[in-house]
Amino acid sequence: MQKNKRQRVRSKESVVASLAEILTLIRLGRANTRLAIEGSSEYGRAIVADRLATLTELGLVHENDAGESTRGRAPRLVQFCADRALIFVATLGSNSIGAGLVDLCGNLVTEHHETADLSERPDDIVDRILRLVDWTMSRQPEGREIWGISIALPGPVIGLSSSPFEGQNQIVEPTLVNADALKTLFQAHRVPIWLRSSVETMTMGEYTRGVEGDVKNMLFVKLGRQIGAGLVSNGQLYRGAIGAVGLIGHLPVASEPVGTLDGLAGTEMVLREGQKAAEAGSSPRLREIFDRTGVITVNDVCQSAQMGDIPSIDIISKSGHRIGETIATLTNMLNPELVVLSGDLAQSNDILLAAVRERLYRAAHPLATRDLHITRSQMGGSASLIGAGQIAVEALFELQTLRQWVDLGSPVLHPIFADNPDSTPAATLAGRDEQER
Repeated sequence: MQKNKRQRVRSKESVVASLAEILTLIRLGRANTRLAIEGSSEYGRAIVADRLATLTELGLVHENDAGESTRGRAPRLVQFCADRALIFVATLGSNSIGAGLVDLCGNLVTEHHETADLSERPDDIVDRILRLVDWTMSRQPEGREIWGISIALPGPVIGLSSSPFEGQNQIVEPTLVNADALKTLFQAHRVPIWLRSSVETMTMGEYTRGVEGDVKNMLFVKLGRQIGAGLVSNGQLYRGAIGAVGLIGHLPVASEPVGTLDGLAGTEMVLREGQKAAEAGSSPRLREIFDRTGVITVNDVCQSAQMGDIPSIDIISKSGHRIGETIATLTNMLNPELVVLSGDLAQSNDILLAAVRERLYRAAHPLATRDLHITRSQMGGSASLIGAGQIAVEALFELQTLRQWVDLGSPVLHPIFADNPDSTPAATLAGRDEQER
């Protein structure tokens, strides 16, 4: 009896493993016909037919379209059902919240941005996120499911497991540190939750949707009041030991006055120096703006520099040179193929990009810069939402995680997420064995 039980367990494990492997081939576009699946997976025709029947019944694949015929009848294309469910994504900025939904291929289905004050009580911010979940889902066709919630926070988040079925995050970012955000979100929707830093999600968004060509190593730098970086190494987001990667704004800058990159090259420096130029009258254009509005913004300095205002050009160039020197050090160490600059300073000003390039190529080793490309972000404000979705999709469909729920047809049917685990439906797969090969 014990031997038969072990055989049944092994049989179910092999069925689940083959379901996960075949679904992965289809989802990633590595095989889109039954014949191609047989060739790529090395499973026999009977097993492939059975597993496709199961995946179709679970709503994960379909065979509705015909492919090109080479000889005889055209084969039916096997396609992943990316619209099977949705993932809610949100990004918290200093004065705004972005929200949206992505499908199971990471495509942004809907996007919404609104102003917000992150100095509000953390509980109020969590409540606002919950209302956005309900609002965005209410605008979708009836019956659409949500399979996860992925949120980008302004600062570092450490201790995040790569699997939604393991331990939960430790939140270091102060916005939600006193609100039991994970527990509240989980209790409201009972789905996997991911929390990441916005720099990480922007890095992923830019890499998966903004980069052209076969780039495997990319350095992403976000320029703002705080300057942070994200790294893609060999095609994977690099998180380091605990997730505290990319805090480059705290690096010292070799200049007078002595300070950090945040203080001497970020938007606070641009505002401070722009204000001085306006008050002293050394920049007539900034002085005119200040007299008219009573305030100088980063955009004012950037636009003035673009229009040839010498003091503004000096401010932006100084920022770019200091940033370029820091990136040169990182380039010597990491040897990326591509450096992507993001944020208001980078997006609105050619002068800053030129200054970064000038100092980077001067300070970095020629071998490190031989094939290096430097560019602006192509995704803009959507990068963080897309990246948050991509992080969730990759975690849900990571092979080991996929094996834990694929036979159920949905990750939210996993006992961890069920309101009553005892009543969770499960596919009856144990009766199938390896003799189908």
